[in-house]
Amino acid sequence: MREVGVGILGFGTVGAGVAQGLLAHRAVMAERLGVDIALRKIADLDITTDRGVAVPPGVLTTDAASVIADEGIGIIVETIGGTGIAKKFVLDALAAKKCVVTANKKLLAEHGREIFDAAAANGVDIYFGASVGGGIPIIRVLREGLAGNEINTIHGILNGTCNYILTRMENEGKPFDEILKDAQKLGYAEANPSLDIDGFDTAHKACILAALAYGFQPTLDQVQVEGIRHLSGEDVKYAADFGYRIKLLACVARDGGEVEVGVHPTLVPFSHMLANVNGVFNAAMVNGDMSDYTMYYGRGAGRAPTASTVIADIGDIARNIAHGETRYARAAPTYGEGCTRLRAAGDIVSRFYLRFMLADRPGAFGAVATALGNHGVSISAASQKSSGEGNAPVAVVVLTHRSRTADLEAALEEIKATGVVSEEPVRLRML
Repeated sequence: MREVGVGILGFGTVGAGVAQGLLAHRAVMAERLGVDIALRKIADLDITTDRGVAVPPGVLTTDAASVIADEGIGIIVETIGGTGIAKKFVLDALAAKKCVVTANKKLLAEHGREIFDAAAANGVDIYFGASVGGGIPIIRVLREGLAGNEINTIHGILNGTCNYILTRMENEGKPFDEILKDAQKLGYAEANPSLDIDGFDTAHKACILAALAYGFQPTLDQVQVEGIRHLSGEDVKYAADFGYRIKLLACVARDGGEVEVGVHPTLVPFSHMLANVNGVFNAAMVNGDMSDYTMYYGRGAGRAPTASTVIADIGDIARNIAHGETRYARAAPTYGEGCTRLRAAGDIVSRFYLRFMLADRPGAFGAVATALGNHGVSISAASQKSSGEGNAPVAVVVLTHRSRTADLEAALEEIKATGVVSEEPVRLRML
């Protein structure tokens, strides 16, 4: 049986999980795949801390370059993260004609084209199944399972930290800041949670999905990104009153020759499957022209789920190598030129949830309705949510029909100019 050597760069949470899985399941993987996958080396600056993995003698090293140069290693697994030294090591490995497996969403979202071009130039491959959704096989689905489909839309809950916070805000009625602190204590949120709660972690993943679905990957600064940092408990409650649950959604969709990519807190109907994805779990729903809707659900992070997907990628590459193939022809985005373009944020069409704090006087809501109508935004439902006692502003929630984003923004500016609102109107998308 052909033996393929593996080297891991980074021995943190995911790297340790990959090492543990490769060592524990070597025999069963050989039986299933017809190739013996041998863990040769693990490189990390810290090789003394106990990771809970019994590594054979001589496997650990602090010299990553020696792992990349090792002729007995055919697959390099990058689990360092970020875009600094991780990028250098990945490019060095590809230049050494080693296939690469990574879970590094930030690296692929920001430098994907350079990396995929380097893989193609050297006749080797890069697999990245764990970069989106952790243990959920959404990357494999888009590359293989739905290869015969034109992808119409992808909607995903792709950040467990945000989903945990939103679930508890709804279930317990507690404010965002209090639940965030709990999430940090439990290890669900980082000490600096901005990448998660401001939507950028989800945006990195949305960019990767867009590249796979359409061969077109926008840069992060081109994507409209809204997080949940300023989401109010009142809006979570009011959304529920209308039969909706708020989720932070990645949206990737194509309409003609344009692709929409964005991340937004979004009202999802209770009856929708994505509305019932709670806690730290992730899910992605894909609509293909032949498959219709399919959904993929599971843990989007964590040592074991992420390592599981990384190991599956290692197995695919090892099997290819055993059969004399070092490159899977459609493993990477095509980055087609001229076939698609990013849809401008103002041209995106959606239904919207709006909350206004209106002056408690005659004609205030009329001014809102008139301004919306002036810009072609029609109202599907409206409800007053507070009494305005003691001359306090009145909370009024409006749900719109599908409207162009730029038209809605123009209407909101007109409403603010009338002086009938006491604070910035709240605007959320609706699925």
